[in-house]
Amino acid sequence: MAYQQTRKVLKKEGLAPKKKLGQNFLVHQHTADRIAGAADLDKTDTVIEVGVGLGALTMPLASMAAKVIGIEADSGIVRMHQEQEDLPANVVLRHEDILKTNLPALRDETQARLKIVANLPYSISTPFLFRLIEFSDCIHFAVVMVQKEVAERLMARPGTKAYGAPTILLASCATVEPLLLVKPAEFHPRPKVDSLVIKITFFPSPERLQSIEAYDKRLFKRVVNAAFGQRRKTLVNALSASFKATDKQEIAQCIQDADIDPGIRAEKLELEDFIRLSSFLKNRE
Repeated sequence: MAYQQTRKVLKKEGLAPKKKLGQNFLVHQHTADRIAGAADLDKTDTVIEVGVGLGALTMPLASMAAKVIGIEADSGIVRMHQEQEDLPANVVLRHEDILKTNLPALRDETQARLKIVANLPYSISTPFLFRLIEFSDCIHFAVVMVQKEVAERLMARPGTKAYGAPTILLASCATVEPLLLVKPAEFHPRPKVDSLVIKITFFPSPERLQSIEAYDKRLFKRVVNAAFGQRRKTLVNALSASFKATDKQEIAQCIQDADIDPGIRAEKLELEDFIRLSSFLKNRE
């Protein structure tokens, strides 16, 4: 759907991109086709589409999969599709906020780990990604379009400015692969930044995790957030500020027992370092 045609359809239906929803509609069908193709679906799959919009992604997804469950937060968009009956018969449209959707229930409904394709509003990309991490056991993969800067944070290497808590937390349950750079001209309205389509694969679990013993994931998350919450501080000082009930010397000893320098900063540590450290802190408890 070209730029002028997209504007024409929206105007005809009395709709407009909503700033509070962060809506940016794809206007070039070939880009939508490439994103849908990246999901590598087959005729037995049920796919969850987040942000149906005018249906640019929905159409190719419906041609590739057995069923599409479209999650759309905009009541006007939902009304338009319901009135026009313009979506394929294998598409189920739901007026929901994906940040409130019960993902475990959706997994049970589809009787399989979720396969998700999403052209995400920039405003919800971070909470959406954290939600995927929280419910990683329910998800097979997610092909998502996010701001290029967000994608770069998720794929960052230790020692870089972009490396942070989201990098580590996602790496603890998934692998991230860059697929497609999307320029502002591909959208209406045009954003001010480039977007990047990435594939986040949760199942099977990342190879680097398969040799790691079970660990307390809640404590691990707390350690990661504490370490990066004050990333300019040394690791021992950052953790001491968060684990106030634990003596600083004890924390320093745990860090040393984990074969880590207490004077190092969080951005220098690998995923495995955080997992090992959280296990030593757990043993101290």
